[in-house]
Amino acid sequence: MYTLEPRRLAVPALAALSLLTPALALAEEVPVLNSGDTAWMLTATALVLFMTIPGLALFYGGMVRAKNVLSVLMQCFAIAALMTVLWVLYGYSLAFSTQGMEQGAININTFIGGLDKVLLGGVTRESLTAAIPETVFATFQMTFAIITPALIVGAFAERMKFSALLWFMGIWFTVVYLPIAHMVWGGDGALMWDWGVLDFAGGTVVHINAGVAGLVTALVLGKRRGYPHTAMPPHNLGYTLLGASMLWVGWFGFNAGSAVAANESAGMAMLVTQVATAAAALAWMFSEWVSHGKPSVLGIATGAVAGLVAITPASGTAGPLGALAIGVASGIICFLASTKLKRALGYDDSLDVFGVHAVGGIVGAILTGVFVSAALGGAGLAEGMSMLGQVWIQTKGVLFTLLYTVILTYIILKLVDLVIGLRVTEEQETEGLDLSQHGERGYIL
Repeated sequence: MYTLEPRRLAVPALAALSLLTPALALAEEVPVLNSGDTAWMLTATALVLFMTIPGLALFYGGMVRAKNVLSVLMQCFAIAALMTVLWVLYGYSLAFSTQGMEQGAININTFIGGLDKVLLGGVTRESLTAAIPETVFATFQMTFAIITPALIVGAFAERMKFSALLWFMGIWFTVVYLPIAHMVWGGDGALMWDWGVLDFAGGTVVHINAGVAGLVTALVLGKRRGYPHTAMPPHNLGYTLLGASMLWVGWFGFNAGSAVAANESAGMAMLVTQVATAAAALAWMFSEWVSHGKPSVLGIATGAVAGLVAITPASGTAGPLGALAIGVASGIICFLASTKLKRALGYDDSLDVFGVHAVGGIVGAILTGVFVSAALGGAGLAEGMSMLGQVWIQTKGVLFTLLYTVILTYIILKLVDLVIGLRVTEEQETEGLDLSQHGERGYIL
């Protein structure tokens, strides 16, 4: 197997290896198919898809009111289908093509991939990425492209038109997700890769990206009718706990699969994922217990997701000590962001996408720069890099992603609103999106 310095371990794809970029083909050997790695990556790919359908769909579906449960399930399912088609048409190419890239050189391919992989051109039965078929690698990365826009759904649940959702998600995927994925994971010549940003499995690409987009969408759409004076409790916390459990299990594919091999990196990623998630679930539970007097099912489930989010960027570089610290920090900070900060600022992020995914992603991304240190049980800093230096690089990556995503998401929303309108009518919102948008009921009353 390839031996990579810690900085290069923080890439869920070793994307440039798919085209045998000389700077990354460290062993200067022709890749050979490894059946063990391939078997693991087939499994990991299925696990990540399982995170969206049914995991995320149930997690979100249980938290909305009964009259909107089908709308959330439909949105997650439709996004899975739409992103799959767009990924094949051009998404894989724009995210992972290394055409025209050169380390240290700034050009269009610093920010977005080339078009040589459009319609999966060149992706054959025989082509390899590292030691697995490129077909498997492309499908694995497709599942990341599916869940990222699906995460945004929770922020505007119960009030966006279904037609507007499809247009918004398709454009957002194209102009926000794909460039960020390329800049972080694209290999030598990609902007944040060359900066040295560590993001093993998507803290920046997936969670900060989706969480910030969710907040912008919630602000542009406005509050749900009656919020915050009308009670809008979750209608089925059983669904939510089942969904959170599915996310927890599926996340092993998300994080351990990002090693793109069945190796020691995948093993440590699995361990730290479990540890951080458990620590965050307990941290949120005890925070809520102290603050509100009782620990809730919704709280512990949400805390677990916060831990999963925060360990994601660090899962390839942190050790067990780092996982514990990241888990506790994310559980407490995300609890405060989803309760006190949300109430103080008054925004209606329906299912706390910003508070969990953006805030958790930021916590994890910055702490990745701390717990990569070998002195703290991590994989070790790159040669010549200090902890403070790595923390600054992580912070720079976070700030760039925040700025890019906020601006582009706002522009997309305004354009879609201008053309077809974003929000359902008051009458449709009162009736519920299940009936008004899909003509169906989740339950027979």
